[in-house]
Amino acid sequence: MEIDGSDKQDLVRHFTDYIVGRNAVHEALRSGRAIDKVLITKGQHSGSINVLLSKCRDRGIPIKEIDSRKLESIAGSNHQGIAAVAACKEYATLDDLFVNAKEKEEPPFFVVCDELEDPHNLGAILRTADATGVHGVIVPKRRSAGLTSAVYKASAGAVEYVPVARVSNISDTLRELKKRGVWIYGMDMKGEAWCSTDLRGPMAIVIGSEGKGIGRLVGEQCDFTLSLPMLGSVSSLNASVACGVLLYEVARQRQRLTAF
Repeated sequence: MEIDGSDKQDLVRHFTDYIVGRNAVHEALRSGRAIDKVLITKGQHSGSINVLLSKCRDRGIPIKEIDSRKLESIAGSNHQGIAAVAACKEYATLDDLFVNAKEKEEPPFFVVCDELEDPHNLGAILRTADATGVHGVIVPKRRSAGLTSAVYKASAGAVEYVPVARVSNISDTLRELKKRGVWIYGMDMKGEAWCSTDLRGPMAIVIGSEGKGIGRLVGEQCDFTLSLPMLGSVSSLNASVACGVLLYEVARQRQRLTAF
């Protein structure tokens, strides 16, 4: 497809969630559109690109440099060195999550994803979070899946009902949660049995990344560590599956359902 004129070259292209071109990205930023991150070609730090990057930094939007050919494969040949990944929904604040719990007159129940990068895992966690009464999910700004259309699809629309807060630093956020009376539970193979702990109080469950699990600094903020039995030959479960098992245990305890 051939496009004439600089304005037409900057049109918002329908490549999944991408807003392509300098003018299009500028307008998205100016309008306050929810943006997950901005991609630029390596070495692009001058002229109008630099102005756009400054606006991104002011709004706390992550910026990632990638090879020009990779950006072209994502956004087409008219990218002009920049493309924004649009979020499918506005991110919530930490206070929004507490308000959600307060409005339901329930002790806070959060899920914290520590550098979970697979959008299908995040989407599946959001879907189960909605089903089990979670008041909000917390993700980091960097090295993490964001609220893209892939996450929306994997969540089966649960993104509309579970607020997601995006924070700069997970460790600092856990400290803040603890100051506000929330107990932190991390998932690790060396933890206590998942069903032998009282999970009815204010709590946040930390799920680690697919490859490394919970980071050291994040793990140091956990008050408790929980594990699931592994009776087979494979040593670990998919992150969203493990999270789902624990979320339903919390839901069972909070509804005071008796296990026979």
